[in-house]
Amino acid sequence: MEIRRGKGMGVHSFAWWPTLMVLAVATFTDLRSRRIPNWLVLPFLVAGIAASGWLHGWHGIGLSFAGLGLGLLIYGVLFFMGGMGAGDVKLCAALGAWIWPHQLLLSLVFTAMAGGVMVLVWLVFFVYLKKAIKAMRKRGVAGEGPVSGNSEPVEMDPLKRKMPYAPAIAVGTLLSFFAIPR
Repeated sequence: MEIRRGKGMGVHSFAWWPTLMVLAVATFTDLRSRRIPNWLVLPFLVAGIAASGWLHGWHGIGLSFAGLGLGLLIYGVLFFMGGMGAGDVKLCAALGAWIWPHQLLLSLVFTAMAGGVMVLVWLVFFVYLKKAIKAMRKRGVAGEGPVSGNSEPVEMDPLKRKMPYAPAIAVGTLLSFFAIPR
């Protein structure tokens, strides 16, 4: 794999800027509110199908729907297993409409790697933070006095918190643009 710049991004260079903008907004909103809004994702999905049809005809529309279906299938399974939010599923389907199935598969591999790194950082951060707060409470520094028992708020348990996944999707998708062979 070689890094591509400019026009060397391959067939989907037309999708670069719209994808970049949508992923930036989706990442911001997911980090801020743990939601990816429909007003962002659904027009992006429709525009992906329209752009594919305009640039590549019926073949492009077919590939766009194939990418959409693949995104729904893979992330839909994760959603029904409880490991993914509906916004992530819709975002992945919309990305599939823009970048088609072959690039979407590569994007999902990169997304899984980025997500794995995010989970490790997430767990280390919250485990460290949890220990630090527990130590402060023991000393009476946290303002609540010593803690008795296992009364931990849900927001301090990293396994019970929702992790925003749009940043991992963004990293994986953007990396896939540079990894597509000519």
